[in-house]
Amino acid sequence: MNTTTKTILFSCLLLFVFVGNGQGIYFPERNADWKKTEKAAYKESTLQQAVDFALQNEYSGSRDLRQAILKGFQREPFHEILGPTKKRGGPAGMILKDGYLVTSWGDTKRVDMTFSVTKSFLSTVAGLAVDAGLIVDVDDKVSNYVWDGTFDGDHNGKISWQHLLQQNSDWSGELWGLKDWADRPPREGGLDDWKFRKLNEPGTVMEYNDVRVNVLAYSLTQVWRMPLPLALKEKLMDKVGASTTWRWYGYDHAWTTIDGLKMQSVTGGGHSGAGLFINTEDMARFGLLFLNGGEWKGQQLLSKEWIELATTPSTPNVNYGYMWWLNKKEGNRHWEGVPEHVFYAAGFGGNFIVIDQQKGLVIVTRWLEPSKIGEFVRLVYKGF
Repeated sequence: MNTTTKTILFSCLLLFVFVGNGQGIYFPERNADWKKTEKAAYKESTLQQAVDFALQNEYSGSRDLRQAILKGFQREPFHEILGPTKKRGGPAGMILKDGYLVTSWGDTKRVDMTFSVTKSFLSTVAGLAVDAGLIVDVDDKVSNYVWDGTFDGDHNGKISWQHLLQQNSDWSGELWGLKDWADRPPREGGLDDWKFRKLNEPGTVMEYNDVRVNVLAYSLTQVWRMPLPLALKEKLMDKVGASTTWRWYGYDHAWTTIDGLKMQSVTGGGHSGAGLFINTEDMARFGLLFLNGGEWKGQQLLSKEWIELATTPSTPNVNYGYMWWLNKKEGNRHWEGVPEHVFYAAGFGGNFIVIDQQKGLVIVTRWLEPSKIGEFVRLVYKGF
């Protein structure tokens, strides 16, 4: 056996040991049974406590999500269901360590609504546009790309892509018949107060607002010049081996024409129906891509630079980046006992994708009572 052959065999042996010990990242093939990690890598009984906790603390809202949505947003004037909804299943989830499955519960293949977890997917479509050079810089004014009147005026003309991504644009107007001021209005005041309020300078005040999120989705549709679900499918979801079952909907009447083609503008959540409908395993694949810095099996699908930008605290809200929540202590969304470097996607009804790049963890949990998420994640961490 010559020296070259010995070197190759030794390298292969090292690779086998490296991956076999769970130190390498495992990327599951499409439709494959997810490989499990070694039991020595975690405390089985402790993690079972976390699973039991998730099962015992199911989201208290109706499993008929149409009813849950109407009740959850009943304070909003003019609120109604405008897009598809779906009755949900029970609690479900997965915990991954370096891509390997540690444990799971519930029906992980069931497709359910995921509400504002959709926003993190929408942000990623923006990142793909930046990586492709379709958007030159996130500080560019959106009016330079979308010139149909959506960003006309002194105030809206100041809005950049970053402002939309960080939800601090204070975009003012109406989209698909929905007025910005009617979405999650303040606790105080009434219609006149909300309609005639003073606008905030873009970049100074964060306000969670689905109308403005949908303005971002509409603007990205103009940039991609194709439906966003198609861009996400071709550029990312197919390449991470996602199933063919996920769907991304818009409101029933949210259609636009680009280059002579009629296409639907999707939503960034399920606030009035629509948004991303997806199973737990596909959510885990998405989380695994972010865990590994945007790389999947040696192919850089999303730049590391974008992930760093997306998980950088915004000035108005230290707990919020580009539609990802950040576990920073300075803010009011911090989970005690959980590392500050953790970031996560979160949606109505207790849908979460939690990512710890340093520890190699991806946690997906669905239909957990939202107030219990911090306690649940702490229990998970005790298992490692």
